Amino acid sequence: MNSVFRKAKEFIYRNARPLDLARWQYHFENGSREEVLNALSCYQNNDGGFGHALEPDAWNPNSSPIQTWCATEILREIDFTDNLHPIIRGILNYLESGKDFNGYFWYDIVKTNDDYPHAPWWDTEMGRNAHDDYNPTACLAGFIIKYANKGSKLYELGCRLAREAVNTYMNQRLLGNMATVLCYIRLMQYVEEAGITGIFDINALKAKLIKQVEYSITWNTAEWETSYICKPSQFISGKESIFYADNKEIADYECEFIIKTQLEDGSWNITWKWADYPDEWAVSKNWWKSDVVIKNLLYLRGFNKI
Repeated sequence: MNSVFRKAKEFIYRNARPLDLARWQYHFENGSREEVLNALSCYQNNDGGFGHALEPDAWNPNSSPIQTWCATEILREIDFTDNLHPIIRGILNYLESGKDFNGYFWYDIVKTNDDYPHAPWWDTEMGRNAHDDYNPTACLAGFIIKYANKGSKLYELGCRLAREAVNTYMNQRLLGNMATVLCYIRLMQYVEEAGITGIFDINALKAKLIKQVEYSITWNTAEWETSYICKPSQFISGKESIFYADNKEIADYECEFIIKTQLEDGSWNITWKWADYPDEWAVSKNWWKSDVVIKNLLYLRGFNKI
């Protein structure tokens, strides 16, 4: 295991963006949360939203809901919850502004993506049919419920959207989009953490999500190394997860998989690619590798493997 960690660290120091280096140092070298926040703030625009390829598959510098969602995930990863901090206040301002929002959904694809290098799924023409759901709206609604001032118009909006999202989910079949599933899990977690009751039946949502996670995981592990599929780590971070018991064997197996599939340079295969912009994709692929390195090592740590 020491060699897995050593090679992962070497890859990060040789290749990572300042943000991902700060994330690595925070998690594994007693680095400061402030360094992560400082690097993250460089991706935030004046309107409070995030852009600039924070999510490396879209190089759009303009704010978008998906890039802003990505920022909320990093804040969550470093357990940062100060709702008076400029980053969180900025996100709330962006969400309150009505930008990239139609009253029911924040757009997961924005038109200005087309003006910059991007993966095909973030293209307004190519991706429009694949993203008509509560990704990232369910998660952003949960973020609002946790961090907005209670009783504010924004808080009430978050509650309404959360209610609508859950009603939609509870009245449909299990979802096929793992990104949307994660957004519902985040919504549940944010509402639980906020100690808010009465917005929706959280126990019913939890029960369905437990079934959903088992359904979403790709159980054919032969596909894992070469295909864009759903592994347990998409939803499970350790044995304390409510999703672990029903997926114990395959979640434990992912630790073995991570260890045995590390590449010589310390990274792991990226199992997707862009159709266009080969030069930019080569850069983004390396950015993704750093993200995967961090997440894989966090997963191993969550299972006491490092």
